[in-house]
Amino acid sequence: MQKILSLLRRCVEDYQMIAPGERVAVGVSGGKDSLLLLAGLARLARFYPGGFSVEAFTVDMGTPGLDLSPVADWCREEGIPFHRIPTQMYHVIFETRQEKNPCALCAKLRRGALHTAAQELGCNKVALGHHLDDAVETFYMNLWREGRLGWGFPAPPLFARC
Repeated sequence: MQKILSLLRRCVEDYQMIAPGERVAVGVSGGKDSLLLLAGLARLARFYPGGFSVEAFTVDMGTPGLDLSPVADWCREEGIPFHRIPTQMYHVIFETRQEKNPCALCAKLRRGALHTAAQELGCNKVALGHHLDDAVETFYMNLWREGRLGWGFPAPPLFARC
C-alpha cells in the first residue's frame, strides 16, 4: 500500500488534482481497480496537507442478482461514506432496447448518473479507477466492435497518467 500511496500523492501534487478541502467522489464498481483507488485515496486523505474527503459512489444498474452489500460493508468498516445510485439501466439497455453493442451507451449512462449524483451531493471531483490498460482496451473495443476510433470517455480519467 505504501507504493500506491506514494504514486497517488505524486499524481495529486504533480498535476494539482485535489485541492485542500475538496470532496472527491470515487466511482466504485466493486472491482480491484476502483477499490484500490478508493482505499488509497481514503488513506491519503487522512494525512494529506490541507485535507480532503473521499466518498464512494456505485451506480446500481438494476442488474438481477447484483449484491452491493460487500462494498457497502467494507466502506462502513473503513469510515467511507457509501452512496448507491439506483437506476433502471439494465432494463432499458438489455430488455427494452436489446442493444447488440451496449458498451458505449452503458458507459455514457453510468458516467452521467455518477456525475449527477456526485454534483448533487456536493462532490467537486470524480475519480475513476481506470488506467492506461483500460484506455487501450476501450480504444480497441470501439475500433473492432463499432468501427470507430474513441477512448470511451470525453477526457482522460483522473489518474490516467500515473
